[in-house]
Amino acid sequence: MLVRDGAAGLEVFMVRRSLRLVFAGGAHVFPGGAVEAVDENLEAWSVGRTDADASATLGLARGGLAFWVAAVRECFEEAGFLLAVDADGDLVRLDAPATAERFSQHRRAVASAQSTLAEVCAAEGLRLAVDGMHYVSRWITPEGAPRRFDTRFFVCAAPERQTPLHDASETIAHEWVRPSDMLHRYTGGAVDLMLPTQRSLQWLQERDSASAVLEAASGAAPEGRYQRG
Repeated sequence: MLVRDGAAGLEVFMVRRSLRLVFAGGAHVFPGGAVEAVDENLEAWSVGRTDADASATLGLARGGLAFWVAAVRECFEEAGFLLAVDADGDLVRLDAPATAERFSQHRRAVASAQSTLAEVCAAEGLRLAVDGMHYVSRWITPEGAPRRFDTRFFVCAAPERQTPLHDASETIAHEWVRPSDMLHRYTGGAVDLMLPTQRSLQWLQERDSASAVLEAASGAAPEGRYQRG
């Protein structure tokens, strides 16, 4: 969940899944996807969080950092946001046209598996900003459902000086929206939301700013949340 302070209050970035997708086609979601092999063993390319720290947070013996890295990768692939810092510790700026085009090429290469985040970091002198991303909740589809998933939700502040854009493949639209507005649209039947997305939006709407969201996420243990239907 990428959040920012908008003119009317807290906003979260959402994308709409392609209608052709079998699972949740057409639904509005947060950027995300499965942990892949390329997300593993990237502690050397990450800032402020070790695999031991991440694994302890998730209750795993090892490999927890891969969940944070996967979230960074999916935000880059699906939304064009790159959560990475330069040698000075500043979030990478993609507002210059030449830089934006270069990273657009990186994005296509990562999405098509022609490159990896580690290779992008090496080429650009960057490290992944996993320290600012906080674990919020876990959702597991109950046994017996036709399609099951086990998903962990994270939240972070959206990087400034970057312009998001859906990938036009898995996602067909994007928008910044107030959580309460999206929930209102769902209640009126204008959009489709999965239950974990609904509950996450309800959690977000209880806060009035991005800083309040991040404080809540960093200051409390993540809740175990499970989809019941």
